[in-house]
Parts: sequence; structure tokens; C-alpha cells
Amino acid sequence: MNPPDSRWYKDAVIYEIPVKSFYDSNGDGLGDLKGLVLKLDYLKGLGVDCLWLLPFYQSPLRDDGYDISDYYRIHPDLGSLEDFDLLIEEAHRRGLRVIADLVLNHVSDQHPWFQEARSDPAGPRRPWFVWSDSDRKYAGTRIIFLDTERSNWTWDPVAKQYYWHRFYSHQPDLNYEHPPVREAMKDVIRFWLRRGLDGFRCDAVPYLWEAEGTTSENLPATHAYLKEIRRMVDE
Repeated sequence: MNPPDSRWYKDAVIYEIPVKSFYDSNGDGLGDLKGLVLKLDYLKGLGVDCLWLLPFYQSPLRDDGYDISDYYRIHPDLGSLEDFDLLIEEAHRRGLRVIADLVLNHVSDQHPWFQEARSDPAGPRRPWFVWSDSDRKYAGTRIIFLDTERSNWTWDPVAKQYYWHRFYSHQPDLNYEHPPVREAMKDVIRFWLRRGLDGFRCDAVPYLWEAEGTTSENLPATHAYLKEIRRMVDE
């Protein structure tokens, strides 16, 4: 690999890769990480400096993998952690960096965090999400997907409360006011960086925090947290 340079991405030629539709190594009709390894020389020959992987994590795939149900596992259709490690090793051997999409704002409603939160009002996971007895809170916040969503709140019959979501109702937002959530997401970042990933495109970051009387987008607390992540990565 090239020597470390914190601003390398400014001039990089970055190639976006939806892994499941890129190259199939085993004939099952889906692209996979092993298939991507087989095409590294081709990508290098194009003049690419960096591969940008779209979500490859465990997911019900109701939103192309942006509904993550486990940040630490790879979707089995795409490969394994061993396949990921091989990709990083072979990419770096060719002087290619690898970054990945990371969804910070929300998880799948099938994620164990949300399942635990909705089933136990007094449990430790409950404050990991944004709950309310009313669907009128944060009324000044726009609805992003007006074609499918009538509200940013959805009633949960198990929790017997509304939960907050800026995207689809099957993607409950994490509660970044709760310190354990902020630390948990840092742990996710550390995990993948330690496996050799060179960085992330953090998805949906304008929406991490909510506040009454605002649009709940690009709030100062969000910028402060991103700077906190940057400091952590630089250490």
C-alpha cells in the first residue's frame, strides 16, 4: 500500500461496487466477494485507486442492504469474513484501497437491538431507539419518502409506543442522545478498520440527532459526533 495520507481520497479514483451484481464466482447468479477478488487486476487496469463497497452486511435486504441486522456479519450470499479478509489482502497487494458504506442512522427492525428494545420497556436496549407516546413530536421534521411514508413515527404493537424513523418504517433510527449507542457505532467502525478497511462512506449522517423546533437535520451534535469519530480514527 501507499504511505498513509489522511487526505488521499481527495484525488482518488473511486469505483463504486454493488457486490451482489458485480461478479459471480460460484454460479449462483449473485456477485460475491470472491468474484470481486477475481476482478481486482481488471479494476487496477482501469486506473482505479479505491473500491467503494455498497452494504455487504447481514440484512433482510428490504432496502438493498441499507437495513442492517448485524454490523459484524457479512450477508451469506456475498461471502464470509474470510472472503473479506482475502479481498483486503489482495486489494492492498495491488495498491488499491477499500472503503465501504456504513449506515449510522438506523438499523433493520430485525436487528436484535430493536427486537430487544421493543420487547422490554425497562430493558437496557429500550433507550437505544427514539420512542414516544405521541406521533406529534418533532413535527417540524420533513418526511423523506412521501411516496411510502405518512409519518416519521410508526406505532409498535409490542412496545406500545411510537418509534422514530427518517427512512422506511422497517428502519428504526438509533438514539444518538444515548451514549452507549455512540460507543457501539464506534466499536463497529473499529472492527472493520482493524480488519484492514481503509475508510467509510457514512450513510444518512444528517439525521443522527433530533431536536424540537428544528428540521432535525445537520444539527451541531451530529457534526460534533463526526469530529469525534474522525479523532478516534486518527489516533
